[in-house]
Amino acid sequence: MRLNIGGMTSFTTIDFPGHLAAVVFLQGCAWRCPYCHNPHLLKVDEAADDWEMLRAFLEPRRGFLDGVVLSGGEPLLQSGLAEAIASIKEMGFKVALHTAGANPQRLEQHLPMLDWVGFDVKTSFENYSQITGIAGSGDKVKESLALLLASGVDYEVRTTVDPNFFTIDSVLELAETLADLGVTHYALQECRAVEGHDVDRTSLSIDGVIREKMNMMFPDFTLRYN
Repeated sequence: MRLNIGGMTSFTTIDFPGHLAAVVFLQGCAWRCPYCHNPHLLKVDEAADDWEMLRAFLEPRRGFLDGVVLSGGEPLLQSGLAEAIASIKEMGFKVALHTAGANPQRLEQHLPMLDWVGFDVKTSFENYSQITGIAGSGDKVKESLALLLASGVDYEVRTTVDPNFFTIDSVLELAETLADLGVTHYALQECRAVEGHDVDRTSLSIDGVIREKMNMMFPDFTLRYN
């Protein structure tokens, strides 16, 4: 199998809720979101094949780690992803996936293999191209979200709140849309400033009234600060 790995975290307790896990950051993403905090993962080294490195990393961690999180970039771009998931599970680990939902067909293929999905919703579906730079990307994400919700796989939908793209009203409007679609596990997280993209957090607080209303909309709501 072929995997392009851009980095690994030895263990985490937050990226796969309820599990001690390693995080594997896979290369490649078709989108160019201005606040991306992993820009080094956007391009793919087609010559790289890092599966053996990952297998060697995981082997001594059997019985210590509960699971492996496949993050990115966008992991669903990896041609060897299904084979990698199967091999990781054969080693005794659960597998979580972080995805932005850009490819619903690929997500549908992999969902039966997964134990948990962290699903990024970046903005209202009709405004997606303002962030991703790709026309029609919101329709793909909406389709992917519907597949996830219908699958029965445990998940968290989360939105990074960048004050350059959100107001209090638009945060609440997005939340209402997601709740109407059937999302019950939702998280809002502060946007971190990255090179070339400033974040004025004083212009939008995601605490206070937003927290109160979110708690009423979602049975499971989380607010994350950076």
